[in-house]
Amino acid sequence: MTARVDHTVTSGTFSLDGGTFDVDNNVWVVGDDAECIVIDAPHSVEDILTLVGGRTVLAIVCTHAHDDHVRVAPELAERTGAPIWLHPDDEPLWELTHAGSRWDDNLTDGQEIAVAGTTLRVLHTPGHAPGGVCLYAPDLGCVFTGDTLFKGGPGATGRSFSDLPTLEASIRAKLFALPEETVVHTGHGEGTTIGAEADRLGR
Repeated sequence: MTARVDHTVTSGTFSLDGGTFDVDNNVWVVGDDAECIVIDAPHSVEDILTLVGGRTVLAIVCTHAHDDHVRVAPELAERTGAPIWLHPDDEPLWELTHAGSRWDDNLTDGQEIAVAGTTLRVLHTPGHAPGGVCLYAPDLGCVFTGDTLFKGGPGATGRSFSDLPTLEASIRAKLFALPEETVVHTGHGEGTTIGAEADRLGR
């Protein structure tokens, strides 16, 4: 079977630095009819499990540890038996939501994640969050950017643990090196392409 990308949107809140905001989050699942990985676990375990269906979840891969991306990760892990993977630089953010608990495995820059006969490569892209990562799937012609890159430009900065120059440097070094036609699957909102955002931001 050929790997594919499945998608749903879940709604909830994002809280940081004393503010709480309503948000809609994209959840991406990469796999075939037998196995998959889940990218981010925002608000609703049931919505994610509906998307997964009867498949074996190999891992819950967190693009970063803001609460609207990891809030239900421990419950999802408990329900599926899958490990939670996160870049260790996001420990301070993880602690804000899941104090006293840990994720299972560290993500590292250049790491390859195999699922359903395809491979996703981890790209460490700090700036929106210190441990922010993107997941590049060359066989599928796409990259999952979390909150690193959106249609219209970089993710938000200005809150704790974020830095715009760092984020822009990450995008230029890691994402704009990908083929221009690469489809960008974002953490919120609609998608775009690497070429469109490179033209917008400037290479």
